[in-house]
Amino acid sequence: MTSAAFVIPGDIDLPTGGYAYDRRVLARLPAHGVAIEHVRLPGSFPFPSEADVAATVAALASLPQETALLIDGLAYGALPTAAVETIRQPIVALCHHPLALEAGLDDATQARLKASEIAALGLARHTIATSPMTKRILITDFGQSEGTVTVAEPGTDRAQRATGSGGVPHLLAVGSIVPRKGYAVLVEALEALSHLEWRLTIVGAARDAGTLAALERQISASGLAERITLAGAQTDSELSVTYQSADIFVMPSLFEGYGMVLAEAMARGLPIVCTTGGAAAETAPDAAALKVAPGDAAAFGAALGRLIGDAGLRRQMAEASWAAGLMLPTWDDTTKVIAAVLSTTMRAPVTKQLGVMSK
Repeated sequence: MTSAAFVIPGDIDLPTGGYAYDRRVLARLPAHGVAIEHVRLPGSFPFPSEADVAATVAALASLPQETALLIDGLAYGALPTAAVETIRQPIVALCHHPLALEAGLDDATQARLKASEIAALGLARHTIATSPMTKRILITDFGQSEGTVTVAEPGTDRAQRATGSGGVPHLLAVGSIVPRKGYAVLVEALEALSHLEWRLTIVGAARDAGTLAALERQISASGLAERITLAGAQTDSELSVTYQSADIFVMPSLFEGYGMVLAEAMARGLPIVCTTGGAAAETAPDAAALKVAPGDAAAFGAALGRLIGDAGLRRQMAEASWAAGLMLPTWDDTTKVIAAVLSTTMRAPVTKQLGVMSK
């Protein structure tokens, strides 16, 4: 078996798409020929303190040199180059989406994260990207080449088809409450649809207290508080129940490295209104989703109003969504790709790292 360590910052049980990906892959790697160890790093990434960087270097130095390191990009892209250069094991970087493309960053922070990630990826033997779009971004903007990036799209569990609300159209959005998810755009879009019947549930952990407070103020000022529910994080079983009663899935995100929630919605046969931010444009087929540019509240509202008002269109798009969902990769498909990369990485000759290894 290939010996590897999956290096992940923070609490792996947090309800985010990135951590869900990590959990699923970690659990399945042994069945695909990888003896895997979970190494937990401090939760301060991507803005680690000097002490946390030092703790990370020490944790990785304690691992056997023949162990392949699969390092989550939330930590890897933020490590100082000097820290990465101390790593003696072969590195496979996992990039859910580039850190510099997170919404809400000032120009200086964005530039610093981009430079850090470019340098770090240049010292990895290989990179796993979670979508073809992310791979293209890594090649065009982050110095990667075609042969050094492999796509391992997130898997999707087969699910029961949604039955819907049976009444007032139930809109569902799923994702952490952070600026990148674009919930302020969604509420603005819904203000223009107050004359229509609908209700909205937003499921997601409040990872940014300031964003949550601003969203709550916006909802209150809009006069839509009785129609919008901020449900917070839900367990898998609770979320399954919420999906069952949904009629339309909405995703106003400004950027997605893949858009796992879109795949989850298709697995339940939900018609979708989403943005074209990042890989989201490619995750859901056009027959299943109405797509608009990210940040355009008027366009998002127009698309959503069209779907709310046309039950026939909803049924047509629901059929397309269900068909697409049946074709999505499973988590074993995802893990098989990653296991193959780890195995190949361990067999590959060392030509450059620490100044002498080349990808």
